[in-house]
Formats: sequence, C-alpha cells, structure tokens
Amino acid sequence: MSEPAKSNKNRRVFIIVFILFVALFAYISYDMASRTTAPWNKPKQLNRALPGATPDSDSLKLDSLLKEVK
Repeated sequence: MSEPAKSNKNRRVFIIVFILFVALFAYISYDMASRTTAPWNKPKQLNRALPGATPDSDSLKLDSLLKEVK
C-alpha cells in the first residue's frame, strides 16, 4: 500500500471513530439529562411521580429550617 492511501485510510478510520464517540457521548448526556431533575424542580418531580403526595405549597406558611431551638 502506498503512503498516501494508507494515510487516507487511517484518517477515515479516525473520523469514523471520532463521530461514533461523539454520538455515543451525546446520547449518554441526553439520557442522563432526561432522567435527572434540576434542584429547583425537585418538588415538581415528586408531585408528578405521586400526585397528591405533597401539598403544592406550605399550608402552614412555616419554614421548618427557621424554627427556634429551645
């Protein structure tokens, strides 16, 4: 095999492997993103998974983290 033909074949193999790698990485990224919920959407996720499991808002208007410690 001559040098230019071998170089051309190596380049083609590299491009194919690179495209497959990028496509696989994009698919994995999309799959992870679709299965993950952003931190600010966590209450919405629970409400979608189990409708009626949690109230939409704090019915007592209290924040449990701000409770005074005696």
